[in-house]
Amino acid sequence: MIKTRMTELLGIEYPIMCGGMFLVGRAELAAAVSEAGGLGTITSKTQPTVEDLRKEIQKVKSLTKKPFAVNLNLFPSTTETPNDQYIDVLLEEGVRIVETSGRSPEPIIQRLKDNNVVVIHKVPGARYAASAEKIGVDAVCVVGNETGGHPGMSDVGTLVMVAKATEKVKIPVIAGGGFADGRGLLAALALGAEGIIMGTRFMATKEAPIHPDVKRWMVESDENSTIVIQRAIGSASRVALNNVSRKVDELEKEGATLQELLPYISGQRSKKVYNEGDVNDGGIWSCGQSVGLIHDVPSVKQLIDGIVQEAQQALQRTQQNFGI
Repeated sequence: MIKTRMTELLGIEYPIMCGGMFLVGRAELAAAVSEAGGLGTITSKTQPTVEDLRKEIQKVKSLTKKPFAVNLNLFPSTTETPNDQYIDVLLEEGVRIVETSGRSPEPIIQRLKDNNVVVIHKVPGARYAASAEKIGVDAVCVVGNETGGHPGMSDVGTLVMVAKATEKVKIPVIAGGGFADGRGLLAALALGAEGIIMGTRFMATKEAPIHPDVKRWMVESDENSTIVIQRAIGSASRVALNNVSRKVDELEKEGATLQELLPYISGQRSKKVYNEGDVNDGGIWSCGQSVGLIHDVPSVKQLIDGIVQEAQQALQRTQQNFGI
């Protein structure tokens, strides 16, 4: 067990969280993370209907009795996201931890807090962490530019971003972007964070519900195998470098409009990647620079146990360096 304010707040053994991931954050992965001592997360928007979310929550509960979270995606969308109905379901099912991402959770925070739900809000910058603290969230995930998915419009990396955030807020900071092993966990704690959130690394595990060819691509890739696109439309996204993301990058440089980009950047296209393993032409899919630190596809338990052991070893080396 590693004791931090994150583990105490969430009732988990290790300060390691699997963040919400569209199409990937499903029951089997979330339950495996929670069972291994971390915090697993299912992604509400992955589910076709509100009742499908209920079934997914019930499935997690059948697989683990340990805490888990539900992600509520607050990003603007071309289709309405029924977050109020999602909240109805998660409250009825007894979910006690929610991860919010995208826009500020201010419109829904009071209802969640009135029902004793722990709210973790993901932000791409220290100033957003301070704003989240003011509206009453319990913890913030602060991600740097290395992160897969949406790192924000800043180019600031995790090392500086997390350190800055811990200076600005009193609530627990969970560090994200570039984490994949025990060395990273120890570094995050040294920066003042209370733990880490990972997405990309959990994709390359046995329980991740994605095609084996995607996991194979991740093992064979390096830290240069991602690209940030969608800056032109104010929604920067770090994704795997493939034929589709290269095309989007070219179109943006040519001044393409949102309507011209939509056929390429629709999240639904990533289904072909995850379901069929078409990593080159299937669509864009989120992937962080930590892919360069992935060398195998272990079980979730093997991964988390390995991270904890490596963090302990890294701490011992550091103590030896200081003559402790």
